Amino acid sequence: MKNIAFSILFLLPFGCFAQKFSTQEVKRFQNEAQAVTIIRDNWGIPHIYGKTDASVVFGLMYAECEENFKGIERNYLYQIGKQSEVDGESSLYTDVQLQLIADSADAIKDYKASPPWFKKLMDAFADGINYYLYKHPEVKPQVFHHFEPWYALMFTDGSVSATQTGGISLNETNNFYSNGPDKLGAVYEPHKIENIITEKETGSNGFALAPSRTASKNAMLYINPHVPFYFRDEVQMVSSEGLNVYGAVTWGQFFVYQGFNQHCGWMHTTSNADVADLYAEKVTKKDGQWYYEYNGSLKPVTTRKLVMNVKKGDKTEQRTITGYYTHHGPVLGSRNGKWLALRSNNRSYNALLESWLITRANNFAEYKKAMDLLSNGSNNTVYADDQGHIAFWYGNYMPKRDPKLNWTLPVDGTTVSTEWQGVHPLDEIVHVYDPETGWIQNCNSTPYACSGTSSPDKTKYPAYMAPDGLNFRAINAIRLLTDVKNVTLDELITKGYDHYLSAFDVLIPSLANAYQMANDSLKQALAEPVRILQQWDRRSGVHSIATTVAEGWATKLFAAEPRIQTQEESTYQTERLNALLKTIDPKKELEFLNESIKSLQQRYGTWKIEWGDITRYQRPADGVTFDDKAPSIPAGAVGSQFGQLPSFQSRTMNTQKRYGYSGNSFIAAVEFGPRLRAKSVVTGGESFDSSSAHFTDQADGFINGRFKDVLFYKDDVLKHAERSYHPGE
Repeated sequence: MKNIAFSILFLLPFGCFAQKFSTQEVKRFQNEAQAVTIIRDNWGIPHIYGKTDASVVFGLMYAECEENFKGIERNYLYQIGKQSEVDGESSLYTDVQLQLIADSADAIKDYKASPPWFKKLMDAFADGINYYLYKHPEVKPQVFHHFEPWYALMFTDGSVSATQTGGISLNETNNFYSNGPDKLGAVYEPHKIENIITEKETGSNGFALAPSRTASKNAMLYINPHVPFYFRDEVQMVSSEGLNVYGAVTWGQFFVYQGFNQHCGWMHTTSNADVADLYAEKVTKKDGQWYYEYNGSLKPVTTRKLVMNVKKGDKTEQRTITGYYTHHGPVLGSRNGKWLALRSNNRSYNALLESWLITRANNFAEYKKAMDLLSNGSNNTVYADDQGHIAFWYGNYMPKRDPKLNWTLPVDGTTVSTEWQGVHPLDEIVHVYDPETGWIQNCNSTPYACSGTSSPDKTKYPAYMAPDGLNFRAINAIRLLTDVKNVTLDELITKGYDHYLSAFDVLIPSLANAYQMANDSLKQALAEPVRILQQWDRRSGVHSIATTVAEGWATKLFAAEPRIQTQEESTYQTERLNALLKTIDPKKELEFLNESIKSLQQRYGTWKIEWGDITRYQRPADGVTFDDKAPSIPAGAVGSQFGQLPSFQSRTMNTQKRYGYSGNSFIAAVEFGPRLRAKSVVTGGESFDSSSAHFTDQADGFINGRFKDVLFYKDDVLKHAERSYHPGE
């Protein structure tokens, strides 16, 4: 049986619609535009000033569209589950999974039930985008010709990996819904989970220093997300109603996701807390109806029709897919003869509300009050403020569950004993407030090492709250912060850009031992590479041959680790590598090195090549076409998987040289004194227009850790203003 209905006769011309707005809408847009002023400074950063919060949101969305409307539309194509309308078949089951998880009908209900003050923000969000489309008829949206206010409620978390699937793979959803539910017990392949994980960004660093650790005796915060390049926009939002926030917004959202106001700041790192679970449902079919067993009786499986418009050449083909649900949530796949239903909190009104309210918090108590909404499902938070407080929360939304069960794997869906039991209050989740050590770090690693001897005690928390695996970035951060004293803002930036690769503290001694056991011919062949690695200071750099050799060898070694069985297992980076080195044949370590040397020799004519000669930063005009003959900048950083704090993920792009595509993005260092002081940098530049001076004006600072001064106060903004205008002018 297949549960997809094909409407072959219903073929629509692709991209045949144009955006149209009523006279009433246009008049409203024009009135809103006059209430907001955008001042772009000498780096192209938009500082948006308005009478009300809503007017600032309107201006923000217009400014975002000026830079990257394509990115805004792409994010909503994903969130609403409409990528296949542009990408075709390749994105169909991503859309199916997203539409199963988040129903747009629920977002519409939430919008209608919103209080007037918050509804105004969502109205302004849509109006700002729509006014941009009205004023720029040359812009051709691929799908969304008219943005609706409720769209904001489909995208309530600014994280790069916000959708929680409980560990199920896209391949499993594809198999279930393409083959039909009658084909139960699809083979569970753990490597599919591994593939999902390795395709995601796994980095982000957040540091907070108490006044006792800084030269100024003011608290400091370091904001360093690792995401695909150009994933967010640097902005400031200021209203006469008290809003004054600076930082990074994810394209298409109206709140600052990572940033600061005049009193406090926050850095979100991707959390590994278990906040979504799979329920193994025992199903049976009677008289054409599916039922699942629960608490000794049979309950009917409910269904919902998903209407998908899939691009086929220059037309679209409409398909109807039947989605299945139990009371636990949508069915996303099957294993071992049982359907897997997801329980999660991926989209909610409170999540969007919380994201907004934290930007308006003026002190620790107000920030905690916003977080008491308990609706952020994917982020940890590192916090600092002008009263000297620093804090860390591992997650936010945290369901209460039976701590005796293993929640990293699907649980029995037939019994009431596996049901969630409410949500943990904020002070019950893993956290630390004002630690005696005076510092906090989180690098997507265990919270039980976030603050040295002041770290939370893992014996006081259930296992599902946090895996306690350590990664090499955390080891490096702990090394840098443990005995820190009298730190200045520039010194904090230097620490954040530290190029030490802590994984090689483990790898190189193991290689040396393997080399000692090798036969004479292999020793002779690898003598020089091994010597270079042993003499290396384990810091990546533009002129470092050792970096080139080490990166290629270690990448092969990491790929030899056993495949993971759960997402949580991937967080135990140091343990997994140590386990590999204890069991791997020493000859294999040397084979990996030899293969890497030969690969370099074949590609570049010599293996003795400096890292900066083959690893470059380049920003193509179209964003995708890299060219070895075009100008580029040598990059000294590597990916963060080896313990380096700044991340520069690179690969060849149908080129000989490697080019960066992901890693460091918007980065900021903030000092919360009587007068706020901050420095920042973004990937390359603020503008997406290759003819703009702000396309790559921050590239050198981005590569080398030289930050610009943040213009937070309006007097400073006006001194450095390049352009001041109302939206539409």
